[in-house]
Amino acid sequence: MSQTDAPNDALDDEQDEFPRNPWIAPLFSTVITLPVAFYALLTSMLMPMACDSCTEEEGDRFDASFGPAFAVSCCGLALSLCVLLASWVCMRKRPAASVLLAVAAPIAVVFTWMLFMGLVDTP
Repeated sequence: MSQTDAPNDALDDEQDEFPRNPWIAPLFSTVITLPVAFYALLTSMLMPMACDSCTEEEGDRFDASFGPAFAVSCCGLALSLCVLLASWVCMRKRPAASVLLAVAAPIAVVFTWMLFMGLVDTP
C-alpha cells in the first residue's frame, strides 16, 4: 500500500460518518407536522363556535381570552413551520441538527395547541 492511498481511505471513513439518507427525518416530520398543524389551526379557528349559546357574561370572558390565545396559536404554528423548514435547510451540512429540528417541529405544534386550549376560557 502506497502513501497516496492513505488520504482516500480517510475520506471514505469520513463519508461513512454521515447518514446516507439525510432527508428521511425531515420528510417524516413534514408528513406528521403539516396535518397536525392544519388540525390545530382549524380547531383554533372554529373555537368561537363553542360559545354560540353562551350567556353574555360567559361570552365576554371567552372573547377576552380568545384574542390573545389565537395570536399565540398563530405565532406558535408559524414557529413550528420555521423549525420544519430549518430541518430541511440544514439537512446536508448538519444532519444531527436536522434530526433534532425534525423532531422538534411536531412537538412544537402539539405544545402550541395545548397552550391555546389552556389560554381560552371555554364555557
